[in-house]
Amino acid sequence: MKKVFELDFLGRKLVVETGHIAKQANAAVLVRYGDTAVLTTVVMGKTMVTQDFFPLQVLYQEKLYSVGKIPGGFIKREGRPTDEATLAARLIDRPLRPMFDENLRNEIQVVNMVLSVDVDNSPVMTALFGSSLALGISEIPFDGPVGGVVVGKIGKNFIFNPTADELEKSELNLTVAGTKDAICMVEAGANQLSESKMLDAMMAGHEEIKKLCEFQQKIIDEIGKEKVVLEKATLDEDLVKEVETFAYEEMLKGITIKDKLASQDAVLKVKADTISHFEEVYATDEELENKIKQVTKIVDRLEGKIVRKLITEDKIRPDGRKTDEIRPLDAVVDVLARTHGSAIFTRGQTQSLATTTLGAIGEHQILDGLGIEDSKRFMLHYNFPAFSVGEIGRYGAPGRREIGHGALGERALAQVIPSEEEFPYTIRVVSEILESNGSSSQATICAGCLSLMAAGVPIKAPVAGIAMGLITSEDNKNYTILTDIQGLEDHMGDMDFKVAGTSNGITALQMDIKIKGVTKNILKEALAQAKKARLQILDVMNDCISKPRTELSPYAPKIATFQINPDKIKDVIGRGGEMITKIILDASHVKTVNDKDAVKVDLEDDGRVIIYHTDQEIIETTKKMILDVVREVEMGKIYEGVVTKVEDFGCFVSLWSGCEGLVHVSQMAHEHINKPSDLVKVGDKILVKAMDYDSRGRLNLSRKEALPKPIKSSSKKKN
Repeated sequence: MKKVFELDFLGRKLVVETGHIAKQANAAVLVRYGDTAVLTTVVMGKTMVTQDFFPLQVLYQEKLYSVGKIPGGFIKREGRPTDEATLAARLIDRPLRPMFDENLRNEIQVVNMVLSVDVDNSPVMTALFGSSLALGISEIPFDGPVGGVVVGKIGKNFIFNPTADELEKSELNLTVAGTKDAICMVEAGANQLSESKMLDAMMAGHEEIKKLCEFQQKIIDEIGKEKVVLEKATLDEDLVKEVETFAYEEMLKGITIKDKLASQDAVLKVKADTISHFEEVYATDEELENKIKQVTKIVDRLEGKIVRKLITEDKIRPDGRKTDEIRPLDAVVDVLARTHGSAIFTRGQTQSLATTTLGAIGEHQILDGLGIEDSKRFMLHYNFPAFSVGEIGRYGAPGRREIGHGALGERALAQVIPSEEEFPYTIRVVSEILESNGSSSQATICAGCLSLMAAGVPIKAPVAGIAMGLITSEDNKNYTILTDIQGLEDHMGDMDFKVAGTSNGITALQMDIKIKGVTKNILKEALAQAKKARLQILDVMNDCISKPRTELSPYAPKIATFQINPDKIKDVIGRGGEMITKIILDASHVKTVNDKDAVKVDLEDDGRVIIYHTDQEIIETTKKMILDVVREVEMGKIYEGVVTKVEDFGCFVSLWSGCEGLVHVSQMAHEHINKPSDLVKVGDKILVKAMDYDSRGRLNLSRKEALPKPIKSSSKKKN
């Protein structure tokens, strides 16, 4: 039976329909926010799976019909998810996952189909709401509800779920999600916003989230199904005691080895020795296989238990650092000769090699998604090869993690990238992670910033990033915030809080947690600790390169920008692109270059012309040729031209490239001439005066009017 629920949320209608659509799923809701509509379905597998982790999958499916588009390419149907869809799925997954019991082993799939998009009403936030509500009304065990809002800031005021126009003007783009009690996910880009303002924005957003959670709870109370009790992965408590007693001391020694690989090897040896020992102990047991599976899980869990106790009770980190201490830092630029900019940033055992490449504006990325943006000129790509952690792995298209880390780095640096008017280049930064022991996304931001400055990109201020961690005690009474978490602390901890920014404020923020939520005090403490660390890193970066270079690499394209009359663009392009092709080929071959080294020319609709090439002479030649095409003849002015063709009725004269006119035979000279060839030949330079255009738009010139008038001789009659 169809049910409809409505809420006036932030001045717009939030409408939920259920009971009449996708009825074979465990639960389905159609959520409308303004003209945006998302169908969310949730389905749970009937039996437990054998994997030793909670099998949750969250999908976000962009349908191009939702914005009235037909997919590009030959196939003309949606294929692989766009980066934006992947990021949306990750954003929805992150606040949902902590709301499940991690011991559940039934597969759960949450599918969000974006059916209609109004750019002023976020389909991602609509999908997050729908995902939580569908899980809430289903029989699937779920400790929600959760909700999310986007927070912007214009002037002194925060705005919630801003429209596309408002977001364009906003100095903040913050997505915050949480339950009625606490915040559990944060994602933000900001124009160097202070820590106190960012905290205020998060808490203001949480007040609106409470309203969404209350609305969901009302619906759940009315139509929600009774939650099923599922079998969970459990451990034999007697076996837990046996394994922990056997492995504890050696595990503690292995964890506290400072070198990552040496520590990993020691911990792996403890695990292998423990498994071998209990294989012998239970060799004749009928349940040997199940026992060894449990031993493996217990010894894995023991590692986390020891790390948690060391940090929260003994205040000792595995590598011996203080809680607010950063690992050793190193920064160097110009490591690659032929790239436009390059840098290596190292923090402990995490290392990023970043390169910057400058290209023409026409080389921007084309976006085929649901947003209003159809292109972007600044890109950051993140690659995480398996060798960076000493492993053998898959090499191919980037995965969700690589896309997510790249997007975070791009968001952090995009805030300081100069405008297209200030620096008319397409900019691509690539981070290759050469070594990793935690927080490689923040190393990417530091290395990327250094490479931008080395490339001569006039960024507004240097940007650095740091990852903060949170470890809570088993009884949840104590917690410790960690600066610059390493891989083990990230894996075993409760929070990964990444903060990037300049010395003036925050440019990007991302928080993921494994617990139900974090308080305002924890967020405030983490932000303050992150600022202290960020300033330390910026000092090291400043010692390496203090400001962007004023000159580009000799291998980077140089640039010339000038304005022409927009009505003349068609003349520069010519019929079928004939004129611009000729200009490019002729100018490029002023010097002996390959066709692949041809000059690049971007013609903007407003009449702006941008020319790129590594050779300044070729740029100047191209500019002159374009200006010749758009140059307008001044009537009555005398020009020096070159004769290009001689006919019986006159001669054609080129004033400059692309501008040619006719000197009729009657306009060749003051005196009568039989034929033009008696007076001029092809290649002669002659003075001509611009007279007018005929009815067909052809230019008429006069040689006669450009010459001095003959003096008439006078004589007296003799008487």
